[in-house]
Amino acid sequence: MNDNKAMDIINKIFKNVFELNCPYKIDEVLEKFAFDIKLPKQVLDSTTNEETWADSISSGRFITLENMEKRDTSVGWMLNRQEINNLQDLINIWNSINLTTTERVYDSINVAKSDTIYSCQNVYRSTDCNNCKNIVFCDSCVNSEYLIASQRSNTTAFCIRTDDSKDCSNSYNVICSNKISNSFFIQDCFNLYECMFCSHIANKRFCIANMQFEEKEYFEIKKMIIEWILNS
Repeated sequence: MNDNKAMDIINKIFKNVFELNCPYKIDEVLEKFAFDIKLPKQVLDSTTNEETWADSISSGRFITLENMEKRDTSVGWMLNRQEINNLQDLINIWNSINLTTTERVYDSINVAKSDTIYSCQNVYRSTDCNNCKNIVFCDSCVNSEYLIASQRSNTTAFCIRTDDSKDCSNSYNVICSNKISNSFFIQDCFNLYECMFCSHIANKRFCIANMQFEEKEYFEIKKMIIEWILNS
């Protein structure tokens, strides 16, 4: 996984959501869509000085999972007993082995710039995701695929900025909702298809701001909304 492969994923998602190729570079996608997502941060491995990515940076001292395992199988992590004259001596010894493990990736393939990833494939700069494929800039997503800047969501596909939601597809900016498809700017809704700017409603089609529209008129407005999203 690298920037180019991440952009391939982003383009596929944009085509499903907006029916257009992504007009942005990857850094612009991060700035425009994932500005508030908790993502791994770049730090340095304290043992090799190589770049790595960490979910938590509070400790200030790091080691990649790979380098931690290398030491574990070579010299090990046990120390020879040392003389301790005061509390500071003990803290200094502890600091020598107390490194935060980074890039913790388990049973996964093609993962980059990520931390705490489980049973995933094709992941770019994401954290705490499980059983996902083709995700970019995501946090705490499960059983999902083709996501950008989404968090705490389950069984979603081809979505951008889907938060605290389930069973969503081909949608943008969905919050705390279930069974949403082909929709934009949805909050606290259930079972919507082709709706925009709706809140607290269920079982609707072709609604805008909780108002019912005819299908033709709805899609005319949707074209303007897509242009506004991508150019604002």
